[in-house]
Amino acid sequence: MGAAAQVLLVGLLLLATCLPAEAGRVDAADYQAFWLWAGVRPQPVLAQAHTLYVLQGQIDGPRRAGDPPARMQAQNPAMPRLSKDIEVWLVYRAHTLDWNEAVHALLLEQLQRWQRAGNRVAGIQIDFDAQTLHLDRYAAFLEDLRRRLPAHYRLGITGLLDWAGNADPAALNRLSGVIDEVVMQTYQSRHSITDHARYLPSIARLQLPFRIGLIQNGQWQAPDYLQSSPWFRGYVVFLLNPSESESTLTDRQRRP
Repeated sequence: MGAAAQVLLVGLLLLATCLPAEAGRVDAADYQAFWLWAGVRPQPVLAQAHTLYVLQGQIDGPRRAGDPPARMQAQNPAMPRLSKDIEVWLVYRAHTLDWNEAVHALLLEQLQRWQRAGNRVAGIQIDFDAQTLHLDRYAAFLEDLRRRLPAHYRLGITGLLDWAGNADPAALNRLSGVIDEVVMQTYQSRHSITDHARYLPSIARLQLPFRIGLIQNGQWQAPDYLQSSPWFRGYVVFLLNPSESESTLTDRQRRP
């Protein structure tokens, strides 16, 4: 082989190692932690679950003058019969941070009811799309919520990919002293975010416990460096009904 051919071959090999591996389909059977949302029917895969994040309520702000600053709307999914070995997080989807005492009281009441029923309740997760520039306000809200929670319950949140790349490090560090974990979502609505891979190096450098949130039948390719982070705690898969799950596949993935 001539010198020019050798240089070309080495260049091609280097290019191949730099290219990202093709993303694979998220098969829920490969995981053991799941979100169960309202309207989503239980699946056989829940039999292998170690952790469940179960939607319990949605907190909305006032719709008209005179309405209370916040109110909780029950969001109870169809629940499977849970094993006592399954760790349960109660999830609250928030559209406002201006909670009143009634919302806080209802949240604590639900925690206690799940606990009395014999479930292994880990704590609560707040699902709120905090803007990156306003993480300080979100941190203040979470600090107040943490003070209200009994000490044996953990506090978790979902996170946006933009936080990892563009948030003020001081704001993220403030969160690390309040929450027990953040689940960074690589999907939006019912689809994987197309360029989610470019945020992963920043996520891997987070200095607080984190998981990666995936959408069932979405796209995911795990980078090697993620596993090496001492803060990485695994994955959570957002389950879908079969008709929704099929819609997350690309045309290429649907071909036999």
